[in-house]
Amino acid sequence: MYTTGPVVVMELPEKLQHAEGKAFLVELRPLLEVDRPRIVLDCSQMENIDSAGIEILLHCMEEAMKRDGDLKLAALSPASAAILELMRVDRLFEVFATAEEAAQSFHALGLEEPQGLPWYSAPHGLANLKAAS
Repeated sequence: MYTTGPVVVMELPEKLQHAEGKAFLVELRPLLEVDRPRIVLDCSQMENIDSAGIEILLHCMEEAMKRDGDLKLAALSPASAAILELMRVDRLFEVFATAEEAAQSFHALGLEEPQGLPWYSAPHGLANLKAAS
């Protein structure tokens, strides 16, 4: 596990099945319980995933989204990508070629904005909404 700014990159185990998934979830849970978690799961070492592993990925995504965060996958093997597609969950995840690209995508979206400012405030370029109408 390492961080790049507010983004946490965590490597998945070789197998993401029921037993390994439970241990992984115990390790990841504290990272999901923060405000606006930004997590990249590096799948480069993952060789085997089953339905229990997919359920864990979906649970992690749900927990991140509950807290206004996001979870992205990186470096999926063709076999793992095929399993996600067969289970029809491939479109639920943003997938990147590398963990670095996935981490950078959080920065490209402007998620580094100061907390507490409304979406229509000056940093978003929408301060003069009345002038436009």
